[in-house]
Amino acid sequence: MSSARPATLEQWLAHIEQQHPQSIAMGLERVREVAKRMQLGQPAAHCIVVGGTNGKGSTVAFIEAIARASEWKVGAYTSPHLLRYNERVRIDGQDVDDARLVAGFNAVEDARGDTPLTYFEYGTLCALWLFQQAGLDLAVLEVGLGGRLDAVNIIDADVAVITTVDIDHADWLGNDREAIGEEKAGIIRGWKPVILGEIDPPSSVLRRAYVLGANAIRFGSDFFAEDIDAELWRWRDVSFRLELPQPALWAPIQRNNAATAVAALRALDKPVPRTAWAQGVADARVVGRLQRFQHHGIEVLLDVGHNPQAAAALATALKAEPVAGRTLAVYAALADKDAAGVVEALQGQVDGWFLAGLEGARGQTAAELRERVAQTDVASATLSDTVAQALEAAVGQARQGDRVLLFGSFHTVAEALPLLRSAD
Repeated sequence: MSSARPATLEQWLAHIEQQHPQSIAMGLERVREVAKRMQLGQPAAHCIVVGGTNGKGSTVAFIEAIARASEWKVGAYTSPHLLRYNERVRIDGQDVDDARLVAGFNAVEDARGDTPLTYFEYGTLCALWLFQQAGLDLAVLEVGLGGRLDAVNIIDADVAVITTVDIDHADWLGNDREAIGEEKAGIIRGWKPVILGEIDPPSSVLRRAYVLGANAIRFGSDFFAEDIDAELWRWRDVSFRLELPQPALWAPIQRNNAATAVAALRALDKPVPRTAWAQGVADARVVGRLQRFQHHGIEVLLDVGHNPQAAAALATALKAEPVAGRTLAVYAALADKDAAGVVEALQGQVDGWFLAGLEGARGQTAAELRERVAQTDVASATLSDTVAQALEAAVGQARQGDRVLLFGSFHTVAEALPLLRSAD
């Protein structure tokens, strides 16, 4: 082994960031070739791949929690991370430690030769290698970007899931739902089930399923989620029904994500003990999805939502749980996002805006963000250089009975989490 090879996880992450001239390079040829050299087969006895625009991480969490409640050995691969890279690779509900990740990156490097890999491709191959070593019953893999040309798509899933399709990453995936749906549908496999987690998926997704002979199982057509009362909801299809607790992930959209996860596991055709459905739905947790904190006596909600569809779901959640006082929003977004569409979706539920800057190549200042949303009602927003400053400004203005919503990206939430956890 070369003496120049990284030794620690931190060194490896710095190394892999530098190994490809682009942070994103679509295409499967390079990653498939390296996977072949690594002798990577299926990462587990059963495999579910989860794609879509919004709801992927939560759906993975529900699948993982139900499978673990069934006493299966489960691996989950998600992205991006919030605070530590280790969050991306879980086995038996635990983040994989530094030593195993380093071993995985070494295995990738041993096989890579002169083939350039992006940061995400390195990470995907590392996770697949670790899962293959672990003897898993189930691997749940979240697509990073799109589907058709995403590194995760080298795996032939037993069940594919497409949660929702909306406009995001338009530079890479297209400018309308039909074009984006075509990219997302790349994870569908012939004669295998695909779970569609929205009532009206793009026709491009349905067409792809039809052409491949895949069994498209649709929310609102083939399976249903219905409220029973404040504590319970019902999942049903033509031959099976469950009464389940409302998810601890409390936004109304999370019940749909839970229903999609149930449908995915039902389609896997591996028996799930009846008690595991309810336990998994109740146990599932995801950091940064309408996560609640108390900060100086004020409720603060964190959410990674960063596109108009996610913002509309946030608005529905806020409306479903009104507060006595005002809702103040702290918003920081990457420059390539539809900030105006996000603000328009939420402005009916927000009484005051605090805009913050984000650093980095895709970041922007609060003033630049205000320019992007100039046609909305945030012209009088308070501007701050950082998320932490904006959060303190919002909490400082909040009175008893008010709440603060902090949202806009994984970067936004990652900046706020340490501050809120230290005070919680």
